[in-house]
Amino acid sequence: MFSRILKPAAGCAVTAALVVVLAACGSSSNNTSSSSSTSSTSAAAPASTKDAKIAAEVPPSIKSTGTLSVAADASYPPNEFIGPNGKTVVGMDPDLAKALAGVMGLKANVQNQTFDSIIPGLAAKKYDLGASSFTDTKERQKTVDFVTYFSAGTSFYEKAQGGPKINGLADICGHKVAVEKGTTQADDATAQGKKCTAAGKPGVSVLVFPDQNGANLALSSGRADVGMADSPVAAYQVKQANGQFKLVGQDYGTAPYGIAIPKGSGMDKPVLDALQKLMADGTYTKILDKWGIQKGAINNPTINGATS
Repeated sequence: MFSRILKPAAGCAVTAALVVVLAACGSSSNNTSSSSSTSSTSAAAPASTKDAKIAAEVPPSIKSTGTLSVAADASYPPNEFIGPNGKTVVGMDPDLAKALAGVMGLKANVQNQTFDSIIPGLAAKKYDLGASSFTDTKERQKTVDFVTYFSAGTSFYEKAQGGPKINGLADICGHKVAVEKGTTQADDATAQGKKCTAAGKPGVSVLVFPDQNGANLALSSGRADVGMADSPVAAYQVKQANGQFKLVGQDYGTAPYGIAIPKGSGMDKPVLDALQKLMADGTYTKILDKWGIQKGAINNPTINGATS
């Protein structure tokens, strides 16, 4: 993700609208803001079946455990967030991780971790995979490998009334921008701030938060003028806001999401082969359909597909 523990009630109650937009207060059990989101959250993940050939590709050290350890930052709906029981990580990425594990003859154990801790955790071999809306970039490839599985850009969103006119990155000069720590949006907003000042324009006040929920809260409470997030996430948040937020401007920076894999673990080939199987048998499409994000589907997954 370029990208979450239930917060105290006071932290979620700045406005009634915020409770709505944060469907789960980021990671709480309050994801009943609409019948559609509740239905998607409670629906079972599309099942997958073991493929003996692909299962044989899994390294013995992982195969022997029978479990695939997967890290995700669960405050980025609909990609990953906490479900109705207040503890289970649900969303597109957990569903895909479970399906991939099934093809490999394993069960997925999806753990909720802060976004900026996942890649270091993978490098330290704490997890087998990271499935958390990571954009596959050359910089991140220095630490982990990726298998691409989705396409997303960055969207801008703001309060429905009274927000600034934002058409693209150049328009955030002089504004307060809410972003999540460790994301490409944080990098982009910071870089744009330097361009603004170099051009003699007001800089950008980049408000960085540990998770996406903090960024949303800053926007709804008026601390920030505009938010930036991955396109499927921003669209979902606006939809759940019941008219309190709106998308603005044009998406930019369309790039592949990648499942992050520790270098040298031997998991890149089985993950790629399992993903190709899910695409061929229709399971992949069913998962995206369940979460309403079919627009980001790809049909050509690769290992380390980033060009920049």
